[in-house]
Amino acid sequence: MINFKNIIAQKIAKEVELDAKEIEGFIEVPPNEEMGDYAFPCFKLAKVLKKAPPAIATELKEKITTDENIEKIEIVGGYLNFYINKKVLTKTVLEELDKKQENFGTYNSGDGKTVLVEFSSPNIAKPFHIGHLRTTIIGNSLYKIYKFMGYNSISINHLGDYGTQFGKLIEGYKRWGSEYNIDENPIEELMKIYIRINDLCKEDESVLDACRENFRLLEEGDPYCKNLWEKFRDVSLQEFNRIYDLLGVKFDSIKGEASYANSWGEVVDILEKAGKLTESEGAKIVDLEEQGKGVCMITKSNGSTIYATRDLAAIRYRAKTYDFDKCLYVVAYEQALHFRQIFEVAKYLDIPEKCQKGLEHVQYGMVRLSTGKMSTREGNVVKVEDLLNESIDRVKKVIEEKNADMENKEEEAKKIGIGAVIFNNLCTTIIKDQVFDWDTVLNFNGETGPYIQYIYVRTKSVLEKAGYIPNIDEINVNVLQDKQSLNVIKILYKFGEILEAVVQKNEPSILARYLIDLAGSYSNFYNENKIIDEDKNVQNARVYLSKSVGTVLKTGASLLGIEMPNRM
Repeated sequence: MINFKNIIAQKIAKEVELDAKEIEGFIEVPPNEEMGDYAFPCFKLAKVLKKAPPAIATELKEKITTDENIEKIEIVGGYLNFYINKKVLTKTVLEELDKKQENFGTYNSGDGKTVLVEFSSPNIAKPFHIGHLRTTIIGNSLYKIYKFMGYNSISINHLGDYGTQFGKLIEGYKRWGSEYNIDENPIEELMKIYIRINDLCKEDESVLDACRENFRLLEEGDPYCKNLWEKFRDVSLQEFNRIYDLLGVKFDSIKGEASYANSWGEVVDILEKAGKLTESEGAKIVDLEEQGKGVCMITKSNGSTIYATRDLAAIRYRAKTYDFDKCLYVVAYEQALHFRQIFEVAKYLDIPEKCQKGLEHVQYGMVRLSTGKMSTREGNVVKVEDLLNESIDRVKKVIEEKNADMENKEEEAKKIGIGAVIFNNLCTTIIKDQVFDWDTVLNFNGETGPYIQYIYVRTKSVLEKAGYIPNIDEINVNVLQDKQSLNVIKILYKFGEILEAVVQKNEPSILARYLIDLAGSYSNFYNENKIIDEDKNVQNARVYLSKSVGTVLKTGASLLGIEMPNRM
């Protein structure tokens, strides 16, 4: 597909003898279409050329010639505005769509590169609540988009299956296990035990000491503790997999913290030999005060490991196994200090420098209830399965009211209900906190997942009414030069740039907002243009444009983890 930005950059670079790639990075899209399709801010050259921006713009305009791609150049203040040939734009977009179909938009910029995406990572024996939902949805989308852009993308679920909380759960089970039916309703019952033992720990310090001792025994392989831990892990995974199936999430690797038990000692030895470990009140630490990152504890005073030790062992394993270029951790911003510390300590491990530099923390905002922060210990959580089922049920009610004869109602309600929840999590910048509210999450009006799905279904309806899809050589681009058609074409053209921006910023909301823009522009096109027309040339072009929009909407939605329904 023609890269108009690059063409403009090459023209400018030729006249000012600067790097075209650098110039391309400066090129902007004007705030309104009357000012052109692209604008180059000449003040970027003011220091180099030692001239005022308007003077630079005037000189460049005199030197740069128009061609079959650029039909007009104008000066607005210190900006050089470029108007591209709309017929060439229309032709290149439609031909690229015809050539690539559902692969339209991929740049293959990730060829030869490996990216690991760690996300979801729930704690064993605890409910899968809406706090886990964000990491799961964000991480799954990033995994899919990186893969689409040509990376060797690997999804990792790093289960929280180790730590003092398991010592607590073991102690609670020892005391009251016979009172709870773990086999019938495992997570609910284990949660009740966890809340109960936590309350007792607050009242009695000796109980907390017993819990810590249980964890120490677990680390040493005590048969009783290990068998209980394995049971808790197995029943938890069964619950989690049911939710992953609902969301359509699959992992290439599911490894808990415990998987790295045999290599924790190696991490400690490497840090010891590097002279980075010091003792502090019996614990072993890495002092990062000079780097402004505090103190990173590696082992507790009783010799037990902590999150940092286990994460460092995982980093070392991943570097040696995958030789990754990037390793993304999709974890809430509350863990920012933890990741700054372990990324710094990872520089002392025996792993390639590119792996050290490729560690990235993709931070997202917390999910809070309107009544305050959620806490498993306090028992005030909203479970993901409840949320998803409630969303699906609400969609079913709407279908029964408005389209009771719809085929495959159950399946379509599932796609729409889950799509609404996914899109709600991705439609705003991920770093923002979210206050959970049922009415907001399940609002199907306005800029929502169901709206995008509805527009997609509308494109399918157009194709069904036409009864055919024209060949690309039957399309007369002159028919698609009205304002509404061109707006759709321009947005389609940007799809690849949008995906590249998601990868550069690890920000799926960029794609979510794009899909809203595309759906809205098609809605305007649909309302202003008669698609099924007596003139075959007109009908062919408009049907093909409808098909193209449907393709990109479906591709984009699938990259967010949303399935498209066939009916609404």
